[in-house]
Amino acid sequence: MLIFQCFQGIYYYFYQVFKNKAVTIAAAQKVKGRGDGTVGMFGWLVVAAIAGSLNVLFTNPIWVLVTRMQTHTQAQRKIMEEKKEALRKAASESTIADSTLQDKLAELNSIKPRPYGTIHAANEVYNEAGIVGFWKGVIPALIMVCNPSIQFMIYESSLKHLREKRAAKKQGNTSISALEVFLVGAIAKLGATVSTYPLLVVKSRLQAKQEIGGSSSLRYSGTFDAVLKMIRYEGLPGFYKGMSTKIVQSVFAASVLFMVKEELVKAFMVLADKSKKVVSNISS
Repeated sequence: MLIFQCFQGIYYYFYQVFKNKAVTIAAAQKVKGRGDGTVGMFGWLVVAAIAGSLNVLFTNPIWVLVTRMQTHTQAQRKIMEEKKEALRKAASESTIADSTLQDKLAELNSIKPRPYGTIHAANEVYNEAGIVGFWKGVIPALIMVCNPSIQFMIYESSLKHLREKRAAKKQGNTSISALEVFLVGAIAKLGATVSTYPLLVVKSRLQAKQEIGGSSSLRYSGTFDAVLKMIRYEGLPGFYKGMSTKIVQSVFAASVLFMVKEELVKAFMVLADKSKKVVSNISS
């Protein structure tokens, strides 16, 4: 969870940088008589896509290691079960004696899992595919840039709509409350998660240890191969496994981050205004 929040922080940094540039460009365009001075829906999509792409390229190697470490125990368990099943099958076909079977099963049960940390995972990835292995799943990850793009498009458009609605009613205060930011952020993240979750599943399958399962249905040579095999062996529900848990976790986290970010921006603007007033008073 902490790693996820750190990655979110990196994304929000890039997003804020390019958002500021987009706002500056929109203001400059207004001076030239083009547009109303605000960033449009397409502009928010571009800003979010650029920030997301940079975030993916920088953090994908870490996600590969995290996914390997998370699935290592499952992979070892499946490999062990396959070996036991092969021994039982051999015993049923009378190719090995029952006493030998029991000895071999006892030997397998006595094997303790090897320590598996970041260094082990990195060595394993490098031995399998070299440096390129650290960017496994980068294609669906880059495609998944549309997740935050959709999220921020919904978020920024909704906030703009709220402000315009209040301005039309001639309300004195058009600022958005923390609760409203939280709710808008939740709706935006929910829409983005539901529409892009299948890509997250494909990315995780590609980054996981490929020894999971002896069946070829769980071994993937690439993104397209993974999609085809999931459709063939698991059907469309396979692309939405675990989505309910993901929604609860990611929607709440995104809502809190949106709320905190907006409050920090407000606080910064207040401090900046006070600093300007102090400077102007000193100058005068």
